[in-house]
Amino acid sequence: MVPRFTEFDFGVSWVMGFFHQDGTHDGDTAAEIVATHLAGWSGEAALAVRRDARTLGNLPSETLEVLWNAGAEYLPSFDTRLGSGAEWTREVVGLCDARLSTETGVRPLAGADTEDGEACLDAVVAEIEAARFLADEVRAALVDCARRCTPDLAFRVLLRAILRATPDPSLSPDRYGRLEAVGSALQYGEFVVDNVRFLVEEP
Repeated sequence: MVPRFTEFDFGVSWVMGFFHQDGTHDGDTAAEIVATHLAGWSGEAALAVRRDARTLGNLPSETLEVLWNAGAEYLPSFDTRLGSGAEWTREVVGLCDARLSTETGVRPLAGADTEDGEACLDAVVAEIEAARFLADEVRAALVDCARRCTPDLAFRVLLRAILRATPDPSLSPDRYGRLEAVGSALQYGEFVVDNVRFLVEEP
């Protein structure tokens, strides 16, 4: 199968990573931050984000807000800045459409980039439920995402949520090995699961 278009994180989980302590250097609003990053990457990057964001439309707005807040470090308030979770997610789709309108000849996603991870559903749900350091509502939202969107998307947001968890969780070598196995089955690039490697307990 054709490998993914990037060795790094991608899609909505990649967008969540834009919202960090220095994220406002890339724009005054959340939409400007996303647009700035999309402009600097290939059309495939925008296609992957749009694919995830459209899939998230299967979830209730409240669940979307839980997921976005779990995966992003400094996301503006839904109540005062973003509107509802559904409104913000639709805005992300619109930003992708705007980015894609500026480039001709973008090839549709193919090969591994169309992988939903259905064969990994049970493994992904097991890793979500084992992440007891995450709030109950976050784990519930991630399970909903795995079952109603795609296991692939839920797993990438889980990795983001692990990075955001406080205090820093520790991952046993066995646990990290399981995460790597799921990432391998989903044909991720080298630097997706590797983002949480630093949390592995020293032997």
